[in-house]
This record gives sequence, C-alpha cells and structure tokens, in this order.
Amino acid sequence: MDLSVKGRTFKVTLHDTPTARAVQGALPIEAAVHRWGDEIYCLTDVAADQEPDARELMAVGEITFWPAQNAIALFFGPTPASTDEKPRAYSPCNVFGTFEADVGFLRSVQDGETSRFTE
Repeated sequence: MDLSVKGRTFKVTLHDTPTARAVQGALPIEAAVHRWGDEIYCLTDVAADQEPDARELMAVGEITFWPAQNAIALFFGPTPASTDEKPRAYSPCNVFGTFEADVGFLRSVQDGETSRFTE
C-alpha cells in the first residue's frame, strides 16, 4: 500500500490482520489529514472492530486503525498523550502495518491537507 501526502509517496507494509484486509479492501482512500502532536490521522469510511492486541503505546513508523473514530493514524513521535518521547495513542488502536517516511517531512504536514492511500 502507498500513502501520498503533500506531493510525496511513502510505502506502507501491511501486516496480515483483519484490519489490514479491511483497509486494503477499501482502497483507494482519500481523506483530509488531522495533526495531533507527532501523529497524523485521517477519518475514513472503513469500519473495523478493536482487535485483541490493540494498544495505546506505539513505535515510530507504525500505522494503525483507531476503531473509536474509524481513522487511520500514523505515529512518528510523541503525542499530547505521551509521557515520554514514545508515541501514545488517545485510546487503543489496531496496529496493521509500518511505514517508511521522513519524520521531518511529516512534521510539515498540516491539518486539512489531502492524503491518499492506494494499492
């Protein structure tokens, strides 16, 4: 899967999970970006239940699905919920893959910019 935002495209590697399959089945997905610290997320029409291994503490470079808001979220640094330098989600998210992106570039992405997820 690829993510395009602000004229750049990044590779997303999907795990073999129900959430990854739901997201992949909904492609292409185009949505506005929202920033929350060093997290960007996009509200989608995808629906997925919270998986048993959903969690709040993330690693830089993880892509998740936030079931509470049907949102895809990318973590690249601390968020307002973080207690240290590690990314922390607002509430449990399904980790469904990883992405490779320049953290400095992601910090330049602003609310309202368009993101596009494709195969």
